[in-house]
Amino acid sequence: MMQIDILTLFPQMFTGPMESSIMKKAQDNHAFRYQTIDFREYADNKHQKVDDYPYGGGAGMVLMPQPIFSAVDAIDKNESRPPRIILMCPQGERYSQAKAEELAKEEHLIFICGHYEGYDERIREQLVTDEISIGDFVLTGGELAAMTVIDSVVRLLPDALGNAASAQEDSFSTGLLEHPHYTRPAEFRGLEVPEVLRSGHHEKIAQWRRMQSLMRTKQRRPDLLENMLLSKEEQQWLE
Repeated sequence: MMQIDILTLFPQMFTGPMESSIMKKAQDNHAFRYQTIDFREYADNKHQKVDDYPYGGGAGMVLMPQPIFSAVDAIDKNESRPPRIILMCPQGERYSQAKAEELAKEEHLIFICGHYEGYDERIREQLVTDEISIGDFVLTGGELAAMTVIDSVVRLLPDALGNAASAQEDSFSTGLLEHPHYTRPAEFRGLEVPEVLRSGHHEKIAQWRRMQSLMRTKQRRPDLLENMLLSKEEQQWLE
């Protein structure tokens, strides 16, 4: 079972997302467990202050190292290998499905969600193992970004999804965008489900889906095809 610890000043933000849908089911199936840790409780000053003005001046406040270091020190770490300590930060590595698959192999993840202007640099230098950004935009804090990463990792864990193949077939898991999906009715407002999907011919269906994935990826995300090895048949499809 994976252990996930989340250091945050706003633990209540995680209640809904972590206790609903796939996250709730994954916990019920013992795929993972989590806890939120308010690192303000670990501040060693009278007023439980966790931020201060930056040395050298400038706008905004900076998270102090002591509360975060102390909170991480207090986490039980009895695993066979040390936890990955992940800093949610716009300066970090751009998040990807490959990174999600990498993190899903770990036993213990610790997420640090920041606020204010930034982190004391000693947190980056001495504490964290990974810095992750979910995109080139600004959020109020790291909580929403951490939820996104946690969701993408948990759904890859054994027993997290009802169908183990679902995660394997998702967009980006194969390196391609996912093929189109259809369900009942077979005809809706003059639009019909492709005949091949109603044929029951599994080999032809698999071929159609692969072709559609390649075509959709070429149209919408051609960059994903740049380093992909394609068969001669697949190259012909794209041409």
